Amino acid sequence: MRRVMLIYPPGKRYQRGEDRSQGNVEDSTATSLRACNDLGYAAAALKREGFAVCLRDFQGEGLPESSLLAEFDRFAPQVLMISITNATIFGDLALAARLKARRPELVVILKGALFFDPEPGLLAQLDLTAVDYLIGGESDFIVAALVAAHYGEGELAAINGILYQRDGGWRKTSFACFESDLDGLVFPDRALMRNDLYVRPDTGEPQATIVTSRGCAAACIYCLTPIISGVKVRLRSPENILAELSECYHQHRICNFFFRSDTFTFRKAWVAELCEAICRSELAGKIRWVANSRTRPLDLEVLTMMRRAGCWLVAFGFESGSPETLQRIKKGATLEDNLAAARYARQAGLKTFGFYLVGFPWESREHLKETREMIFAIDADFMELHLAIPYYGTPLYRLAQEEGLIKESVLGRDYFNPPAIGTRHLSFEELIAFRKRLLLRYHTRPSYLARRLGEALANPRLLASYLRFGRRLLRQTL
Repeated sequence: MRRVMLIYPPGKRYQRGEDRSQGNVEDSTATSLRACNDLGYAAAALKREGFAVCLRDFQGEGLPESSLLAEFDRFAPQVLMISITNATIFGDLALAARLKARRPELVVILKGALFFDPEPGLLAQLDLTAVDYLIGGESDFIVAALVAAHYGEGELAAINGILYQRDGGWRKTSFACFESDLDGLVFPDRALMRNDLYVRPDTGEPQATIVTSRGCAAACIYCLTPIISGVKVRLRSPENILAELSECYHQHRICNFFFRSDTFTFRKAWVAELCEAICRSELAGKIRWVANSRTRPLDLEVLTMMRRAGCWLVAFGFESGSPETLQRIKKGATLEDNLAAARYARQAGLKTFGFYLVGFPWESREHLKETREMIFAIDADFMELHLAIPYYGTPLYRLAQEEGLIKESVLGRDYFNPPAIGTRHLSFEELIAFRKRLLLRYHTRPSYLARRLGEALANPRLLASYLRFGRRLLRQTL
C-alpha cells in the first residue's frame, strides 16, 4: 500500500488551512488556532482511494523538527504534502529539501494560495528543486486525484488547479473553474487529527471547523477569497452540514464548532434552513457554534435565528472606522453598517469578535484615530487589530507596488512583519506602536475587565482562559 504523509511543519503557529488569511496565530493577541481541515479532507479522500495516510500538525503540537524526522523515518512515506503559507514558504521549502535528501525517491507536493495561477516571476523567487507538484486550487478536491495520476491512474493535465514539472519547467493546468458540489466531499478524517489542539477561545474546549461555503461576491482589495475561491458563493446543503456536525458530536465528542464561511449570513433563507435543521435535530441544545459574518446584508432576525440554533459568538470584519478607507478597500459596508451589526448582535444575545485592519497606503494618523474611535464604540467582547498585508495577486498588492511601498518581496512576511514599509504618511514602526497601545488600552479598561471578571466568576474555565489571554496580551504589547 502506498503511503502519503500530510503535515503542518514544526515552527510558529499559522492558520495554514485558511488560504485566505494564513494568519500568524503565534504573535496575535486573541486569535486561536483552527483545525487542519485541509489535511483532514486530503486524508479522507486518499484513504478512500486505498492509500495509507499519516497526518500530523507539528506546529499545533509544538513539536521540534526532530519529532518530524522520527515520524518521517518511521512511516517512510512515498508522497509528502506540506500545507504552506506566504510567510513560511522559505522555511517550508528548506524542510522539503531536507526530507527529500533523506528519501530521494520522495514525491513532494506543496499546497497553498501562493500557487494559485502564479506568474513565472513569483516561481523564480523560489528554490523548487525538491518539489514535484504545486497545488493552488482547492486541495480537498485535488490531492487524491493528483497522487493517483502520479502513479499512472489518470492524467495530470486533466486536474484543475495544479502545476507540475515537465521538460525542465513548470506547466499549469486550468485555474478558471471551481467545483460546485460541496456535498460531494468526504468529511475531514478527524480520527487522524488531534482535535484537542483546536479549541474554543474562551473555554478551551475542543472546537471543530465546519466549512459551510466557498467563494465571496465582495471585492475587498486586500482579500484573496474571490481570487482563490471565486466570486460565486457555493453553499453546502443544511442536511450535509448537519451530518458532519452529528459525526463530530457522536464519534469525536465535539460539541463546539467554528462555521467557516466568508459570507455565512449572505443568504438569509439558507441560514434559516440550516438553523431550523439544527433546532429540529437531536443536536438541539447540545452544540454551540461561532460564525463569521459581513456587516451587510444583516438584520436582527437572522442573528436571532442563529442564537436559537446554538450560535454564541459572531465574528465581524469591521476593518476600519474611516469612511474613506471603507470605501477605498471596497468593503461594501459603511460605518453605520458596522455599528448596526454590533448592535443587532447584542440585541440577539450574541458575543462579538471584531477584526480590524490599519496601514493601507493612504492612511494617516487621522484614519487611525477614526478606527480607534470605532473600536471603542463597538466594544466587542474579543478583538484583533492587524496590519494590512498586500498578498500577492490582490489589488492591494498592485496599489502598494505603485505607491513604492513594497521594498522587498512579499514572500516570507505576515501581519506583524509586512512587506510594506508603512503608508505614505506613517512608518511601519508607528503602525506597530499604535497597535500595541490600542490593544493594551482596550483590554485594560475597568468596564471591560469587570465584564470579563463577571463571566469568569460563573465559570472557572473562563477564568483560566482569560488569565492565559492576559499573559499573552502583556507579552505581545509590552
